[in-house]
Amino acid sequence: MNQAVRLLLAASLALPATLLAQTNAYPPSEVTTQNTTLLVDIDHRPATSLDGEWHTLVDPYGNGIYDFHHHVKARGYFMDAKPQPGDEYDFSTSPTLKVPGDWNTQRPNLFYYEGPIWYEKDFEHTSKPNTRTFIHFGAANYRSYVWVNTNKVCEHEGGFTPFDCDITGVVRDGHNFVVVVVDNSRIPDGVPTLQTDWWNYGGLHRDVSVVDVPEQFIDDYDLHLVRTADEASTNRTVEGYVHVEGAAAGTAVTVSIPELHASVQATTDANARAAITLPIKSLTLWSPDAPKLYKVELTAGSGATEDKLEDDMGFRTVEARGTEILLNGKPIFLRGVSIHAEAPYRTGRAYSEKDVDTLLGWCKELGCNFARLAHYPHDQRMTRAADRLGILIWSEIPDYWALQFDNPVVLQKSKQQMREMIRRDRDKASVILWSVANETPNTEARTKYLTAMANYARELDPTRLVTAALLVRTVKSPSGPVKVVDDPLGAALDVIGTNEYIGWYDGPIDSIDKTTWDIHYQKPLIMSEWGGGARFGNHAKPGEKPTPWTEEYQAEIYRHQIPMLNKIPQLRGTTPWVLMDFRSPMRTLPGKEDNFNRKGLISDQGQKKEAFYILQKAYKDKTLGKAE
Repeated sequence: MNQAVRLLLAASLALPATLLAQTNAYPPSEVTTQNTTLLVDIDHRPATSLDGEWHTLVDPYGNGIYDFHHHVKARGYFMDAKPQPGDEYDFSTSPTLKVPGDWNTQRPNLFYYEGPIWYEKDFEHTSKPNTRTFIHFGAANYRSYVWVNTNKVCEHEGGFTPFDCDITGVVRDGHNFVVVVVDNSRIPDGVPTLQTDWWNYGGLHRDVSVVDVPEQFIDDYDLHLVRTADEASTNRTVEGYVHVEGAAAGTAVTVSIPELHASVQATTDANARAAITLPIKSLTLWSPDAPKLYKVELTAGSGATEDKLEDDMGFRTVEARGTEILLNGKPIFLRGVSIHAEAPYRTGRAYSEKDVDTLLGWCKELGCNFARLAHYPHDQRMTRAADRLGILIWSEIPDYWALQFDNPVVLQKSKQQMREMIRRDRDKASVILWSVANETPNTEARTKYLTAMANYARELDPTRLVTAALLVRTVKSPSGPVKVVDDPLGAALDVIGTNEYIGWYDGPIDSIDKTTWDIHYQKPLIMSEWGGGARFGNHAKPGEKPTPWTEEYQAEIYRHQIPMLNKIPQLRGTTPWVLMDFRSPMRTLPGKEDNFNRKGLISDQGQKKEAFYILQKAYKDKTLGKAE
């Protein structure tokens, strides 16, 4: 496809989103996160679930907003009006889609659909005095506009992070309705941008609920373990802050860990933030071998304005020292695998406890203590489960491939998604790495952009490590290929991630044995992608040399990669690509791919390929990698 055709196609795909954003109904904004917040620990608050069947209208031409002269309709779909003469919609008789869930896998005629779809649901609500009410969205891909009882309450851009809309002034006692239009059109200035190697699942693909909170409420907090010279000590200090939205200076805040008989009181400052310092005795440090979680209780205010919140938290430290990664002061090797949020068996976007239990259960079976959640924040159930199971996590925002790195508006969108990811998962002990990018081009604009992102991640959370998955370059030598890691972005990272596909895209399998590495940074390195494709059940003929797409060929790649990886002195982890096959419109080879990326160790139907057992043995025997 030539560049002119590509741009024309991109423009046509982006048209609905562009039109929606330029109407009075959708005031233009550089970053569409108007009137949203993010309530941390939302899964520990009482809520009224809006999950289930929602009435829907598919709207590729924007009829829900415009008349035929492109004027904004007074009776657009957002009014959820009872049909009158001339109206051409009726939510009450329209077909439904399940929420959470992507629309692509729920109806065959929506499998390839990209554009706006309208959602509508009725709900009951009982107002309480001295409270505020929010509608919570776990995620909606990609742009979302929300009305409650005909009032536009918020809009949000970004397909994988949560947002909460304040509906206090518009929700009523008794019957209410919410209308959401979700548009998954790919746009040039989006994050991600026009091209990705995963399916562009659209819709309300994570939980939706209504949440009541006090007028003054805990909306954000950070509680982390302070590093000490003696990291093995059980007498430690937890510090951080609690932010109480709407609180006056001097509002009382209490943080307690009952099991440890530890409690501290503090008061909010002029910015509604209370600084926390909590001494602890007899602490069990969280680790993959002992993923101990404590019940943490937070209280703000008193009487009618009191807000109480609980969380399940582990406490540990992580740092990079030279070429080592230290967990609780001890070197660790990260035996991992990359995971897409593709639902096992049914396919589509993963969102349920069953999805999470299956994916992370396979990780444990593989012998992992680590997982890379690619290439965007996964459902919060994943990081909660990782906390319980003792699986360390690399979490990433979709600064993926070729963003508009010279566009300051796009940078703000990336920062927004980083901020939302960190705010949601800052309380998860399992998360040790924030990733700012994957496989981006080595340009001056890119390096400046992603350096700013790395610094921003540290500003938001200085307690974790920052990484990115970089491309490498190849230099020929008489003894064989040399993989050079000298991307200037490495200077901004705590841990270097590198992707390589030697034996698949890059040379024959036997070239793996001759490959050496020249790494220009004295930092820990994670081989964040490696492997090759195979369709489950596709086997080489007995006595014949394995060919690509057979299980035997993929297995041979793994057999040759493991000794090569062991020769990299500063290798501190690997996350081969990928745990399970996942849908991708880029992957069109008939009979082999059929719209799936087939590099999984497991098929989308849960069938383990030969390479799974090779990696499993290396991980369980600890014959791949060293901690120091």
